[in-house]
Amino acid sequence: MASLVDSIRKYGSLVKFAHTVFALPFALLAFLLALKEPGARFTWLLLLQILCCMVFARSAAMGFNRWADREIDARNPRTSGRDIPAGRISPRRALVFTLVNAALFMAVAWTVNPLCGGLSVLALVILLGYSYLKRFTWFCHFGVGAALSIAPAGAYIAVTGHLSVAAMLLSLMVFFWSSGFDILYSLADEEIDREQGLHSIPQRFGRNTAMDISKLVHLPELFLVPAFIAQAGLTDFWGIAAGIFFLAMLVYQHAIISPKDLSRLNAAFFTANGVASIVFFLLAWFSMM
Repeated sequence: MASLVDSIRKYGSLVKFAHTVFALPFALLAFLLALKEPGARFTWLLLLQILCCMVFARSAAMGFNRWADREIDARNPRTSGRDIPAGRISPRRALVFTLVNAALFMAVAWTVNPLCGGLSVLALVILLGYSYLKRFTWFCHFGVGAALSIAPAGAYIAVTGHLSVAAMLLSLMVFFWSSGFDILYSLADEEIDREQGLHSIPQRFGRNTAMDISKLVHLPELFLVPAFIAQAGLTDFWGIAAGIFFLAMLVYQHAIISPKDLSRLNAAFFTANGVASIVFFLLAWFSMM
């Protein structure tokens, strides 16, 4: 039993399971929205299938990212303590873990409906492929955005077999939100990326310009958030509060860091975005009740 618990702890650390908080609330919100469609009905089995797809897909993506970046991480003081460089998990086991989770994701997706099954292959290309983008282009941050934006779209399709305008707006919200905050997060590796020949917006344009670009990437949220709320019919007090809070948290994460002071970068990335996603979901859920 102790060995099993230790293995779960190690692999949970490998994939940073706690970071699921970024995408899961939006997937659950899309699931609830889809249930409002004519003919849609709630089943615990379908909810379990969606949750399993989320867990398996994200575990495959993060496991592959850690495997693909193992040598890069080992040369970076900030990431050298991660599980593979530190020797807690071997590269071979991390790759096997990735392949098993990818296979489970596709298998569960096929049990939902044929469209989800077919799209699971494309989803994996995006989820696994983004790990290599920083080797070739500073557009890599948008690969992260694309990977996270899959979650709400996938959850909606799982229920209805198609996408709605509201679901597409929600996915676009997640795309620009996560792309923008990934630019901020990469500020911590500006110098080491330059030394290792890796590509990122901070590495390409410098810290000051990168922070301005992050703000520009977040700018579409000023349209997307109210457009989603209106399209989803969340126009009561709770829905409007959800939109205002989400936008306020975007402003907050930009306000607490500056080109000369990155000491609160983790608070901007992890805390602010985690709180933003959870509270947005809860307020929107209250609006649908």
